[in-house]
Amino acid sequence: MPKQIQQHGRRWYVIHTYSGYEENVAENLRQRIESMDMEDKIFNILIPTEKKIKIKNGKRKIITEKIFPGYVFVEMTVTDDSWYVVRNTPSVTGFIGTGNVPSPLADKEIEELRKRMGVDEPKYIIEVTVDTPVKIVDGPFKGFEGKISSVDNERGKVKVLVTMFGRETPIELDYLQVKKI
Repeated sequence: MPKQIQQHGRRWYVIHTYSGYEENVAENLRQRIESMDMEDKIFNILIPTEKKIKIKNGKRKIITEKIFPGYVFVEMTVTDDSWYVVRNTPSVTGFIGTGNVPSPLADKEIEELRKRMGVDEPKYIIEVTVDTPVKIVDGPFKGFEGKISSVDNERGKVKVLVTMFGRETPIELDYLQVKKI
Protein backbone atom coordinates (compact mmCIF):
# COMPACT_ATOMS: atom_id res chain seq x y z
CA MET A 1 0.00 0.00 0.00
CA PRO A 2 1.50 3.36 -1.00
CA LYS A 3 1.96 5.99 1.67
CA GLN A 4 -0.77 8.62 1.74
CA ILE A 5 0.56 12.11 1.35
CA GLN A 6 -0.83 14.78 3.65
CA GLN A 7 -0.65 17.34 0.86
CA HIS A 8 -4.17 18.71 0.90
CA GLY A 9 -4.84 19.26 4.60
CA ARG A 10 -8.48 19.25 5.73
CA ARG A 11 -10.59 18.59 2.61
CA TRP A 12 -13.74 16.79 1.49
CA TYR A 13 -13.45 13.36 -0.13
CA VAL A 14 -15.99 10.99 -1.63
CA ILE A 15 -16.18 7.35 -0.60
CA HIS A 16 -18.07 4.73 -2.57
CA THR A 17 -20.35 2.38 -0.64
CA TYR A 18 -22.78 -0.38 -1.44
CA SER A 19 -26.00 1.33 -2.56
CA GLY A 20 -28.52 1.51 0.28
CA TYR A 21 -25.80 1.26 2.95
CA GLU A 22 -24.94 4.97 3.13
CA GLU A 23 -26.47 5.46 6.61
CA ASN A 24 -24.82 2.26 7.92
CA VAL A 25 -21.44 3.42 6.61
CA ALA A 26 -21.88 6.87 8.20
CA GLU A 27 -22.83 5.33 11.56
CA ASN A 28 -20.02 2.74 11.47
CA LEU A 29 -17.53 5.42 10.51
CA ARG A 30 -18.65 7.68 13.38
CA GLN A 31 -18.14 4.78 15.83
CA ARG A 32 -14.73 3.92 14.34
CA ILE A 33 -13.59 7.57 14.51
CA GLU A 34 -14.49 7.66 18.20
CA SER A 35 -13.10 4.25 19.15
CA MET A 36 -9.87 4.72 17.18
CA ASP A 37 -9.39 8.31 18.42
CA MET A 38 -9.40 9.89 14.94
CA GLU A 39 -11.42 13.05 15.74
CA ASP A 40 -8.35 15.15 14.90
CA LYS A 41 -8.13 13.70 11.35
CA ILE A 42 -11.72 12.84 10.32
CA PHE A 43 -14.15 15.69 10.98
CA ASN A 44 -17.49 15.45 9.18
CA ILE A 45 -19.59 12.85 7.38
CA LEU A 46 -22.26 13.90 4.90
CA ILE A 47 -24.88 11.96 2.93
CA PRO A 48 -26.19 14.49 0.38
CA THR A 49 -30.00 14.53 0.19
CA GLU A 50 -32.62 16.87 -1.25
CA LYS A 51 -36.36 17.25 -0.90
CA LYS A 52 -38.52 16.40 -3.91
CA ILE A 53 -42.23 16.59 -4.60
CA LYS A 54 -43.94 13.36 -5.69
CA ILE A 55 -47.57 12.63 -6.46
CA LYS A 56 -48.95 9.36 -5.14
CA ASN A 57 -52.63 8.47 -5.36
CA GLY A 58 -53.40 12.06 -6.34
CA LYS A 59 -51.80 13.43 -3.13
CA ARG A 60 -48.69 15.56 -3.07
CA LYS A 61 -45.88 14.34 -0.83
CA ILE A 62 -42.49 15.84 -0.08
CA ILE A 63 -39.87 13.11 0.10
CA THR A 64 -36.15 13.16 0.85
CA GLU A 65 -34.01 11.54 -1.81
CA LYS A 66 -30.28 10.87 -1.90
CA ILE A 67 -28.56 13.07 -4.48
CA PHE A 68 -25.74 10.55 -5.01
CA PRO A 69 -26.88 7.04 -4.04
CA GLY A 70 -23.91 4.86 -3.14
CA TYR A 71 -21.67 7.73 -2.05
CA VAL A 72 -20.78 9.33 1.29
CA PHE A 73 -18.77 12.54 1.66
CA VAL A 74 -16.10 12.74 4.38
CA GLU A 75 -14.21 15.81 5.54
CA MET A 76 -10.78 14.66 6.66
CA THR A 77 -7.04 15.08 6.56
CA VAL A 78 -5.66 12.13 4.60
CA THR A 79 -2.90 10.25 6.40
CA ASP A 80 -2.07 6.54 6.37
CA ASP A 81 -4.09 6.11 9.59
CA SER A 82 -7.18 8.09 8.56
CA TRP A 83 -7.19 6.47 5.09
CA TYR A 84 -7.03 3.02 6.74
CA VAL A 85 -9.90 3.79 9.15
CA VAL A 86 -12.22 4.98 6.35
CA ARG A 87 -11.15 2.40 3.76
CA ASN A 88 -11.70 -0.53 6.14
CA THR A 89 -15.13 0.57 7.38
CA PRO A 90 -17.70 -2.17 6.58
CA SER A 91 -19.57 -1.60 3.25
CA VAL A 92 -17.00 0.96 2.00
CA THR A 93 -15.71 -0.11 -1.42
CA GLY A 94 -13.16 2.68 -1.82
CA PHE A 95 -12.34 6.34 -2.28
CA ILE A 96 -13.00 8.28 -5.47
CA GLY A 97 -9.59 9.09 -6.91
CA THR A 98 -6.78 7.58 -8.90
CA GLY A 99 -5.30 4.31 -7.68
CA ASN A 100 -5.06 4.34 -3.90
CA VAL A 101 -4.83 8.13 -3.61
CA PRO A 102 -8.18 9.87 -2.92
CA SER A 103 -8.94 13.07 -4.86
CA PRO A 104 -10.31 15.97 -2.82
CA LEU A 105 -13.41 17.85 -3.96
CA ALA A 106 -13.16 21.52 -4.88
CA ASP A 107 -14.53 23.85 -2.18
CA LYS A 108 -16.96 25.27 -4.77
CA GLU A 109 -18.48 21.79 -5.34
CA ILE A 110 -19.16 21.38 -1.62
CA GLU A 111 -20.66 24.90 -1.40
CA GLU A 112 -23.06 24.16 -4.28
CA LEU A 113 -23.98 20.80 -2.78
CA ARG A 114 -24.74 22.37 0.62
CA LYS A 115 -26.90 25.03 -1.09
CA ARG A 116 -28.83 22.30 -2.93
CA MET A 117 -29.30 20.37 0.33
CA GLY A 118 -30.30 23.47 2.32
CA VAL A 119 -33.49 24.12 0.37
CA ASP A 120 -36.39 23.66 2.81
CA GLU A 121 -39.21 23.63 0.30
CA PRO A 122 -38.61 22.09 -3.10
CA LYS A 123 -39.18 24.45 -6.02
CA TYR A 124 -41.43 23.69 -8.93
CA ILE A 125 -39.77 23.57 -12.30
CA ILE A 126 -42.69 23.73 -14.70
CA GLU A 127 -41.59 22.95 -18.22
CA VAL A 128 -44.87 23.55 -20.05
CA THR A 129 -46.44 26.73 -21.39
CA VAL A 130 -49.93 27.71 -22.53
CA ASP A 131 -51.10 25.62 -25.54
CA THR A 132 -48.62 22.79 -24.84
CA PRO A 133 -50.31 19.44 -25.58
CA VAL A 134 -50.18 17.14 -22.53
CA LYS A 135 -51.38 13.76 -21.35
CA ILE A 136 -52.76 13.33 -17.82
CA VAL A 137 -50.74 10.60 -16.07
CA ASP A 138 -52.31 10.54 -12.59
CA GLY A 139 -55.66 11.07 -10.91
CA PRO A 140 -59.26 10.51 -12.00
CA PHE A 141 -58.60 11.90 -15.51
CA LYS A 142 -55.59 9.65 -16.16
CA GLY A 143 -55.23 8.85 -19.86
CA PHE A 144 -56.99 12.01 -21.07
CA GLU A 145 -55.17 14.39 -23.40
CA GLY A 146 -55.56 18.13 -23.57
CA LYS A 147 -53.86 21.52 -23.87
CA ILE A 148 -52.47 23.72 -21.12
CA SER A 149 -54.66 26.81 -20.68
CA SER A 150 -52.80 28.38 -17.72
CA VAL A 151 -49.74 27.81 -15.53
CA ASP A 152 -49.41 28.75 -11.83
CA ASN A 153 -45.68 28.55 -11.03
CA GLU A 154 -46.13 29.52 -7.36
CA ARG A 155 -48.50 26.66 -6.52
CA GLY A 156 -47.15 24.17 -9.08
CA LYS A 157 -50.57 23.89 -10.74
CA VAL A 158 -51.69 23.85 -14.38
CA LYS A 159 -55.12 24.11 -16.00
CA VAL A 160 -55.69 21.63 -18.79
CA LEU A 161 -58.50 21.92 -21.35
CA VAL A 162 -59.86 18.41 -21.92
CA THR A 163 -62.58 17.58 -24.43
CA MET A 164 -65.40 15.77 -22.59
CA PHE A 165 -68.90 15.15 -23.88
CA GLY A 166 -68.18 17.22 -26.99
CA ARG A 167 -66.89 20.36 -25.28
CA GLU A 168 -63.68 21.62 -23.68
CA THR A 169 -63.61 21.44 -19.89
CA PRO A 170 -60.86 23.10 -17.79
CA ILE A 171 -59.30 20.83 -15.13
CA GLU A 172 -56.85 22.12 -12.52
CA LEU A 173 -54.07 19.62 -11.85
CA ASP A 174 -50.75 19.43 -10.10
CA TYR A 175 -47.94 19.88 -12.63
CA LEU A 176 -46.61 16.42 -11.77
CA GLN A 177 -49.90 14.88 -12.98
CA VAL A 178 -49.26 15.81 -16.62
CA LYS A 179 -46.65 14.91 -19.23
CA LYS A 180 -45.79 16.69 -22.47
CA ILE A 181 -46.88 14.78 -25.55
